[in-house]
Amino acid sequence: MAPKLYWFLDSPPARAVVLVAKQLEVELELIEVNLSKREQYKPEFLKMNPLHTIPVLDDDGFIVTDSHAIMSYLVLKYGNGSSLYPEDVKKRCLVDQRLYFESGTFFANHFKVCIPVLYKGETIVPSEGLKFMIEAYDVLEEYFQNSNYVAGDDLTIADFSIWTTITNSSVYLPVDENKYTNISAWLKRMEATPNSDLNKAGGDNIEKRFVNAFNFKNQ
Repeated sequence: MAPKLYWFLDSPPARAVVLVAKQLEVELELIEVNLSKREQYKPEFLKMNPLHTIPVLDDDGFIVTDSHAIMSYLVLKYGNGSSLYPEDVKKRCLVDQRLYFESGTFFANHFKVCIPVLYKGETIVPSEGLKFMIEAYDVLEEYFQNSNYVAGDDLTIADFSIWTTITNSSVYLPVDENKYTNISAWLKRMEATPNSDLNKAGGDNIEKRFVNAFNFKNQ
C-alpha cells in the first residue's frame, strides 16, 4: 500500500515532498487538503496533526508531519543510500542546516508576506516582510559561493525545500538575475530536474491568487 500524503499544490512544503518522492520513484497516494477552504481544520485532520499544517505523511499508520522530517524519512526508508540525504555526517549536517534555514528563516519570512494577502484580505505586500525576504535572498546567494546546490555539489532534499518556496516568493519578489547570479544559475539547474512542471504549476497558482487578491501587477 502506497504511503498517503495529505497535501495542497499551492503549498511549497507539500510540493517539496512530492518532488522528492518522485525523485526517489516512491509512489504516494495524494490526498488534497484545500487550505483555501480551511480543510486542515477538519476534526479528522486535526487528529493526525494538531498543528493543522500540511504536508502530513501516513505510512501504514505511522504519521509524520513537517515537510523536512517527511523528506528525510522518505530518503532514509526508501532511498537506499541516496545522496538526497547523504550518509556522510558532515554532508548531512550541512543539509540539515539548510533545512533549518529554510524552515526558520526563508519559509517563515515568506509565510509572513503571503498569508496576509492570501487569507487576511491585505491589498499590498507588507514592506517589512519584503525587507526580511530580501535579507533571506542575500543569505541564500552566499550559500552558492562554492557549490552548485544549496548544501554542496549534489542535489539534496534541501534544494527541493528552498526551490519550492522561492518559486512562490518570486511572485512578489522576483529574483534579480544581475544581483543574484548564483541563485539564478541554481534555479536553471533546478528547472532542468524531472517534474519541474509540478513546481511551476504551484507557483502559477499562487500568482493567480495574488492577482485576484488585488491588482498586483499594476502596482
